[in-house]
Order: sequence, then C-alpha cells, then structure tokens
Amino acid sequence: MAVEVVYRSSRDLERLFMDKAEADRHDKMLELAEYLADVLQKAVPSLTEQQVEEAGIYMAKNRDVFARAFKSQPDALSELINAPAEPVEKAQVTEAEEPAEAPVKPAKAAKAAK
Repeated sequence: MAVEVVYRSSRDLERLFMDKAEADRHDKMLELAEYLADVLQKAVPSLTEQQVEEAGIYMAKNRDVFARAFKSQPDALSELINAPAEPVEKAQVTEAEEPAEAPVKPAKAAKAAK
C-alpha cells in the first residue's frame, strides 16, 4: 500500500495540497481575502456578505496586479479588465470554521490481558 503525504489549509478544509508551500500560499491568500472582505464591508455596508467575500477572494488572488496599480501603475488593472471572467470559488473564510488546533486521533483501545 502506498502512502501519500497531503497538506490542508487551516482556512479551507476541503482542499488538499501535495506541497506544504502551496498550502501555505493558499492559506495566506484566504487570510488576505478575509481582511479585504472586512474592509469592503465597512466601506460599503450595502454589499451582501457573499459579495464582499467574493470581492475579497478576487482581490487577494490578484494581489500582484492590484499592488502594481497602487504603486503608480493604474494601467496594470487592464490585465484584469481584458482577462476572461473567472468565477470566484466559494471558500469559507470565517473564523468560526477554523479549527482551534489539529484534530486529535482517538486513542487505541488497550489490549486485553491474556
């Protein structure tokens, strides 16, 4: 039987990664998306929770483009305008779903004395 090591983001328990660095990047992207969603919700209270979550994930996934735009290259946003629209995958970024610690395996039953 083959054994495979997989990694899971602490913020997105559904996705598995073959590389720890990739799982870490995904986790950091979701953390950024959560902060962006909070800021967007405060700035535009009329947006729904789903809208701010999707916008936060979109901005976090494209943070390099937004960073260039904020650093006096506003035309960098044309990359996003001209790119085909990609649906934002729904990810749970709420703190309520974050595990406080790693799940504990149940202890094995003690062997009965002979």
